Amino acid sequence: MMFTATLGSLLATYGWYIVFSCILLYVVFQKLSTRLRALRQRQLDRAEAAVEPDVVVKRQEALAAARLKMQEELNAQVEKHKEKLRQLEEQKRRQKIEMWDSMQEGKSYKGNARKHPEEDSPGPSTSSVLPKRKPDRKPLRGGGYNPLSGEGGGAC
Repeated sequence: MMFTATLGSLLATYGWYIVFSCILLYVVFQKLSTRLRALRQRQLDRAEAAVEPDVVVKRQEALAAARLKMQEELNAQVEKHKEKLRQLEEQKRRQKIEMWDSMQEGKSYKGNARKHPEEDSPGPSTSSVLPKRKPDRKPLRGGGYNPLSGEGGGAC
């Protein structure tokens, strides 16, 4: 009976400390066990690699093949990008020639430059059309009010 009373008072006094220390020990044990497993696995892999050089050669060849494939894909992407740049440069060159020709004919080159985007979209652009002001709108202030004139009776 004395033992249960002592145990009860011990748990009442240090119960949370015991719970937290158990949780901490569990977490530390889990971390250490995973590190030990990884260390053992690395040692086994090293031993296997030393025993089987053919496996190492095959891995290196596979790695080299993967690198070569990735480099070829990158080169293909670079070629596509260069072709796009060439097409854009050719389009800019044609546009400059058209502008020069229109200037030689006496037309405005700015008007000609604006004409091309409208051909792509036949309707009027919403950004170029300004909304008309409604005539029945009243101004916010009366026409005779000027805050800089000093009139209007301030408390100053």
